[in-house]
Amino acid sequence: MPLQLPPYPIAGLDFGSKLAGTTVLALLSPAGELRLFQSEKKKDADFFLKTLLRQFLPKKVFIDAPLSLPGVYQKLPGYEDFFYRKADRELQAMSPLFLGGLTARAIQLQHKMLPDKVQFIETYPAGWVRFFGANVQRYREKAGPSVHFSEIILDTLPFITRPFECHNWHQADALIALISGLRYENQQHSIYGNSAEGQIVI
Repeated sequence: MPLQLPPYPIAGLDFGSKLAGTTVLALLSPAGELRLFQSEKKKDADFFLKTLLRQFLPKKVFIDAPLSLPGVYQKLPGYEDFFYRKADRELQAMSPLFLGGLTARAIQLQHKMLPDKVQFIETYPAGWVRFFGANVQRYREKAGPSVHFSEIILDTLPFITRPFECHNWHQADALIALISGLRYENQQHSIYGNSAEGQIVI
């Protein structure tokens, strides 16, 4: 079933290192306007994001970063894995502990945006490529996304009202996070993990 636009703005977020210039926000308006914003190298990506999010106030942000720790750290009964959540095991994703500071920053960003009522939902672009992106050629290879990738995005999101260019895999992952968000909004998503420990949607 074709994806439909939600009646409010949403965003896909590829969350990178704080000063690396690799953080990208893909913002989609209810009118179908798609805009890509990428942080600058050696500038604070967290400040960049908070400024953008408070300016545009998307209702939901679908973020490619862990938003919780394994259940053992939350003292959930029956959870004994110190490295991975159930969702990470199911998707063969990296441990939130291995990602360390990035996980802490993602949880902190979520907390700081609570007063603005911006909801964060965890997603995993590499999982989308594995399950649904058979046509994505040479994912994450050094050469970067080809024109073919933009065509895949346009085929998936035909309601986009203005041209866009995807220059690197960080922008590509933000777009894939946005697609997972649209799947969620259209109740076409898959859920990994559980609500007690933390879920990932694709």
